[in-house]
Amino acid sequence: MRLTKKTHACVQLEKDGRRLVIDPGGFSEQDAALGADVLLVTHEHPDHFDEGRLRAALEANPDAALWTLRSVAEQLSAAFPGRVNTVGHGDAFTAAGFEIQVHGELHAVIHPDIPRITNVGYLVDGSVFHPGDALTVPDRAVDTLMLPVHAPWNKISEVIEYVREVKPRRAIDVHDALLTDLARPIYDRQIGELGGADHGRLAPGESRDV
Repeated sequence: MRLTKKTHACVQLEKDGRRLVIDPGGFSEQDAALGADVLLVTHEHPDHFDEGRLRAALEANPDAALWTLRSVAEQLSAAFPGRVNTVGHGDAFTAAGFEIQVHGELHAVIHPDIPRITNVGYLVDGSVFHPGDALTVPDRAVDTLMLPVHAPWNKISEVIEYVREVKPRRAIDVHDALLTDLARPIYDRQIGELGGADHGRLAPGESRDV
């Protein structure tokens, strides 16, 4: 597959002329979802879910479909009957030639006083795992981990331990729009030295074969 990083948490995967897009939220490019055959959304927070971006993608491609959790699906299912699918932990499905497994149930704790919402992660073709806003450890091997490096709900020690638990061959940063250029070398060094996996990051628009 060809992986293309978009701004913040959005990732595109392409193979055999088909495109899958995960989390084209409000921090990602305006056209991040366009051209998608498969759309996946991990949860309802606006940096992961932007209704306008999803509507534009579904309208542009009548064969495109969305898979997501109930809170997001309910906002779009009436406008796109039969094309919005609700999924949860343990589900598995095939879409446009991609094999997708769903892992995880809850968003990471931001603060004990803030109720936790639902969050799911997606393992694509048994290879690339995007956890959304959680540190979910799938019950199977992961080749490429999309690593949420910077958020109000995590700290770098947790990020490092997460890489150690998942044990991917490589980890590539996501959820990084608010991480300043001053901090990036520190994160690169510490995650790279302590995580136990090949660690890297891609600039928005940059691609890599995975």
